[in-house]
Amino acid sequence: MKASIQLLLVLIIAATFAGAQDHPALAAQPNTVYVTADGKFEANPDTAVVQFNISAQEDNSRAAFDRASKAAEQIRQILRTNGIEPQAAQIGTFSIEPVYDYKPAKRKLAGYQVNASVSLKLKDFTKVAPIVQQLSDSDITGDQSLSYTLEDMDAAKGKAVEDAYRRARASAETVAHAAGRVLGELSYASVDTFENPRVVPMVQPMARMATAVGAPAPTEQFTPQTITVTAHVNALFTLK
Repeated sequence: MKASIQLLLVLIIAATFAGAQDHPALAAQPNTVYVTADGKFEANPDTAVVQFNISAQEDNSRAAFDRASKAAEQIRQILRTNGIEPQAAQIGTFSIEPVYDYKPAKRKLAGYQVNASVSLKLKDFTKVAPIVQQLSDSDITGDQSLSYTLEDMDAAKGKAVEDAYRRARASAETVAHAAGRVLGELSYASVDTFENPRVVPMVQPMARMATAVGAPAPTEQFTPQTITVTAHVNALFTLK
């Protein structure tokens, strides 16, 4: 192949995610190779999220509020016992609503119900099992769930991008070698990252979980599910 003849190599690898972004519109340039590649990185979660509800119902709103307040104080004490400041728990919603009995021909006020949703994030996974168990044993919470997530996402995204770029460059080197050329410098690149935190709650609510004395809690001795972060790289390299 004569040097005076310009060679255009364009390679598009269509290994995209479902619903992936459209490729950027690039004008074909002589002596370049355009590649796309996907990469991923599996990271260990860094945060456990315990969620539960406080619910109390009484004949009047004041009594319901007082009962919910006592339950909340018990929760604060459980947190302190495990070395956690109560301020670490976050209130998502709080409501006081009338409860009606619709069995009679005319609805009848049956009482008032207080509901509050609480979320607790834990970095120390060793505290998950005792807190979940103590909340269940106290019989003051309901609809408990446990999930794991990754809050430090930037580092994982960087690893996924590195993996995608390595794959893109390897593809470009293969094409250049097949054409008897040498891969040059990176001329252009674009990156898309996709988070798949896979926040997986427990299979069933953990209200009133009774465990035998000395038996490990349901969450113990298991490894939290990893979190996959994926990246898509579009890269344009020059050819020598």
